[in-house]
Amino acid sequence: MAEAIYVGGLLVATPLLDDPNFRRGVVLILEHDEDGGTLGVMLNRPSEVTVNQVLPSWDPLVSGPPVLFEGGPVQTDSALALASVPSGQEPLGWRRLHAGSSAVSKLGTVDLDAPPEILAGEITQMRIFAGYAGWTAGQLEAEIREGSWYVVEAEPGDTFDSRPADLWRAVLRRQPGELAFVATCPDDPKLN
Repeated sequence: MAEAIYVGGLLVATPLLDDPNFRRGVVLILEHDEDGGTLGVMLNRPSEVTVNQVLPSWDPLVSGPPVLFEGGPVQTDSALALASVPSGQEPLGWRRLHAGSSAVSKLGTVDLDAPPEILAGEITQMRIFAGYAGWTAGQLEAEIREGSWYVVEAEPGDTFDSRPADLWRAVLRRQPGELAFVATCPDDPKLN
């Protein structure tokens, strides 16, 4: 039986997942509907492209590193932004991701067509993703049953972690029991 998939949860690639799009990936789930599928963004894939090169008006609002993140292999020519706001606020141009989990209660999507000035001073952190990760209905559940993904709780700092390259190990290391040991798996499991 597949683990529960929910908005605000994390998908962490198992060492068995060798698809280059998702290898050692950490995906924040943004939408999930058993009939419609799942959508998320990779939190640990900073690109070489700066936000200033692509969306210069948003550059002053992004959190470091100030680069576009590779959100996933779907629609890589489009951008999606996530931002956190102080508790209780819902500024114009921002839509809450999910109200249930404390890790994402202050997290929402940003309308990149809105003028950045309306959000300046309203958001505390922001990241922009090129593309997203998407699964059709039942596809992600099948991948979890195959052993490709762990489903774990997100923590407030995960989305804007200042060391995204280390996020895969950090998320696994904090898990209870034997799952924490997976963080020590070498990049090439054959070397283990």
